Amino acid sequence: MPAPFPALRRVAVLVLEGAKPLDVGIPAQVFTTRASMPYEVRVCGAAPGLVTGGDGLAYSVAHGLEALGWADLVFIPGYRFPDRDDPPQAVLDALTAAHERGARLAAISTGAFALAATGLLDGRRATTHWHYTRALAARHPQIRVDENVLFVDEGSVLTSAGAASGIDLCLHVLRGELGVAASNHAARRLVAAPYRSGGQAQYVPRSVPEPLGERFADTREWALHRLGDPLTLEVLAQHAAVSPRTFSRRFLAETGYTPMQWVMRARVDLARELLERSERGVEQIAADVGLGTGANLRLHFQRILGTTPSEYRRTFARGE
Repeated sequence: MPAPFPALRRVAVLVLEGAKPLDVGIPAQVFTTRASMPYEVRVCGAAPGLVTGGDGLAYSVAHGLEALGWADLVFIPGYRFPDRDDPPQAVLDALTAAHERGARLAAISTGAFALAATGLLDGRRATTHWHYTRALAARHPQIRVDENVLFVDEGSVLTSAGAASGIDLCLHVLRGELGVAASNHAARRLVAAPYRSGGQAQYVPRSVPEPLGERFADTREWALHRLGDPLTLEVLAQHAAVSPRTFSRRFLAETGYTPMQWVMRARVDLARELLERSERGVEQIAADVGLGTGANLRLHFQRILGTTPSEYRRTFARGE
């Protein structure tokens, strides 16, 4: 029989004045309550009722700040004009209290400004939408603002760049809590990339021809279906019909990884899914994902994930 999900996780989405619609909708949709996901979501504001949003929308929220005292995970969506005024002190106090109680706080886009106003990002790395990174650094100089990443996970506080990177952040949280199979299932439901490195650049330089980017995406998809085969830099570059040097340079700019780093992580990810969803032994899984031996799989598993395949299986396997 499948093992039960972990205990129900409680998620609050805090809607501030001027909230951006995509930023609000992403965590609400990713973590929405369903049979396949052990989450309950409450959308809240500074008080129950109507909250004026950005881009011509408004939100009717059923919950006030008490939802932050209930939640295990709090999302702070981005909002308009974040560099002008901080959210009300009651909101900042509620966020701080939630953090002190043990909740994780995750900001999407300019929601980082609200999180920064609590002081919880002081001395930590953080990011926000590229248009506002300088403003965040100027307003909160104690924060190590990184403008070249999609998201930053500092454990109890997380930040992400623009709206689309909010999807990456949510999938990152899912991977850590439920495993790669659940995260990939959510990504398929959203028709989103199952995994983009948090260290990936927020945007690709305009000088990059769009067809080349599409070609590299096709090559990545092609490689994901052939992880058990020998995948060298030359093989990947040949599929993309460019030189190995060009492929390496552009691949790093698009993904945040060298081609071989990406292949290794893809293989470890596939191994994670097989550990979660099958009874295959480590040696067989290593062969299936192109890592050759169980010793090689254990080496890279430990290096990338900081754990062993057997420990990972005990934590995430369904069907044990």
